Amino acid sequence: MIDKSYPLPMYFQLKELLRAKIASGEWEPGDMVPSERELSEQYQISRMTARQALSELATEGLLRREQGRGTFVAKPKIEHGLTRLTGFTEDMQARGVQPGARVIRLELISPPLLAARALQITPDAKILLLERLRLAGGEPIALETSHLHFNGVEELLNEDFENNSLYHILSEKHQITPARAEQKIGADLCSRREQELLEIEEGAPVLRNKRITYDQWGRPFEYTESAYRADRYVFQAELNAL
Repeated sequence: MIDKSYPLPMYFQLKELLRAKIASGEWEPGDMVPSERELSEQYQISRMTARQALSELATEGLLRREQGRGTFVAKPKIEHGLTRLTGFTEDMQARGVQPGARVIRLELISPPLLAARALQITPDAKILLLERLRLAGGEPIALETSHLHFNGVEELLNEDFENNSLYHILSEKHQITPARAEQKIGADLCSRREQELLEIEEGAPVLRNKRITYDQWGRPFEYTESAYRADRYVFQAELNAL
């Protein structure tokens, strides 16, 4: 219960009580949690106090709010490490999550300016554009657009990227092994198209990841732009002092 004589703020005490219900499994992902009014009556606190506790748990990603429906326990976020170069398929499999994909676009195009610079090619070169909706356990997690350039890249037009890993195909059929990558990650609001494909609310936050991947000979072969659902995905890194 909440102790009003305790020095910790009441909203913080309530937040920790609710966090414990989630951590213990008493409240499971997808469960609807009590409303602000119900919490204020149950714990004899103001609705503002209840609102602050719920808001902070939503910001932390433990709860999700749906307009007109209520507040629900969120699914645990998928963590992606930044210390090892892996593809989406391998990363999901390592976490025991079934990976999947839906191909949105697969075609040869002239490279956009950013892709041409990243791949170190001229604007008149041809690249393969592969846009996929990435799935985790059947749920849309990210919209990923890969720009690929190497000798024989047009052969990828015949591949099944909904059931096969891009990096596995590159390794087995084209002797291209991802060796290192440079990437930048930032927060943004989703576009209307991303909202529809990722099945998120209008203006929901996304994590934008821009990555240049180099092969075993040090040549850039892929420039990728991705938008990850911020409520389901988190990038994690371990830092060590020199």
